[in-house]
Amino acid sequence: MAEKRKLEFLLLRYVPDAVKEEPVNFGLIVLQNLGNGAELVDVRFPRNWERVLRADPQADINVLEALGKELREEIGKPKDQSALLRTIGDSFSGVFQVSESIPVLTDRPIAEEILTVARMYLEGPKRQSLHEPVGRRAILDKMTRGFEEAGVSEFVLPVPVEMYTKPGDPFAFDFGYKTRTGREIKLFQAVSMRTSVDAAVLLAARYPTIEPEMARLTKVTPILRAVIEDGLNEQESAIRFALEMMREAGIKVSRLVEMPDIARTARIDLGA
Repeated sequence: MAEKRKLEFLLLRYVPDAVKEEPVNFGLIVLQNLGNGAELVDVRFPRNWERVLRADPQADINVLEALGKELREEIGKPKDQSALLRTIGDSFSGVFQVSESIPVLTDRPIAEEILTVARMYLEGPKRQSLHEPVGRRAILDKMTRGFEEAGVSEFVLPVPVEMYTKPGDPFAFDFGYKTRTGREIKLFQAVSMRTSVDAAVLLAARYPTIEPEMARLTKVTPILRAVIEDGLNEQESAIRFALEMMREAGIKVSRLVEMPDIARTARIDLGA
């Protein structure tokens, strides 16, 4: 029989209205009890910020993502709940709350237990929607599902660029991972061109300035792939122009229909 592990889960909650106090779960912190203390083993944030934005359309998502980045840097280090509370309290505003500890005793693999709890608290029940996601959001959702179904979503994470550009740059590639050979970092960006090619053109303009600095600092080769909608009219002048710009900038382009193959390749690259 597998040895049971004691995990503690802490929920990060966004409270847009201090009077009503109607919190929205937006993060999950996972601690493992080691007997002589606890270790921070994982931090999970949602890919889709829809629940937070529904509660507060003015929510600063960049701040939430910055919190996630700061906490992920602490993974593998001894932590306790009071230290985590101080980290959040010292660095971020009072719209965040941390729940009471949720203890779980499990003999399942830790990653499997974390995924179950994350789905329970961060996703909530499926809701009927009158409208399917469109544009970049639709592409991003399908990319997320593709990586999840391939079992690599915990390794394929957003890649901020500010260390390769300037401090405060809010842009981040949607997904990225370093291959197990350590020679390449593969990056992925959802790019919608159905109604406008502006995002594609901007990406093509920015990537040539990001790529060499990323290569210099990380000592690996960046490879960026833009994922676009299926069924675009590539003979339309604006779309043809944007595609040519991305390719000239060294950006590979894939259609959404190729996402299962992209996710399978990621699994091989990662040795997952």
